[in-house]
Amino acid sequence: MKNEKIMLSNIEYLPGYTITRHLGLVQGSTVRAKHIGRDFMAGLKNMVGGELAGYTELLNESRQEATDRMIAQAVGVGANAVINVRFSTANIASGAAEILAYGTAVSLTRKE
Repeated sequence: MKNEKIMLSNIEYLPGYTITRHLGLVQGSTVRAKHIGRDFMAGLKNMVGGELAGYTELLNESRQEATDRMIAQAVGVGANAVINVRFSTANIASGAAEILAYGTAVSLTRKE
C-alpha cells in the first residue's frame, strides 16, 4: 500500500508538526509460514555461512504487509500520521510467525 498522506515515525512527535488529535492505537499483523524451498536453501547456507536471502525477503514482505495494514487502520480512523511505530514478532506454531506493526494514530498540522 502506497499512501503519501500518512506519515510514519518511530518517535513520539514529528519535527515541524503539532499533534491536534490523538486517535488511539492502530495495528496491523500478518502470520507467515516458512517455505520448504527456503528451508532447504537455508540449511545449505548454514553449512557455508552468509545471509539467508530467502528469509530476509520473507521478513521484509511480512513487515511491509503488517505496516500496510496498520496504515489502512490509521486511515480508517481519520489519521494523517502514526507515531511511536514499533514491530514485534511471535512464534505462532512450528514454522509460523506473526509480525505485528503498531503505533499511535494522530492528526498533525504543520507548525507555522
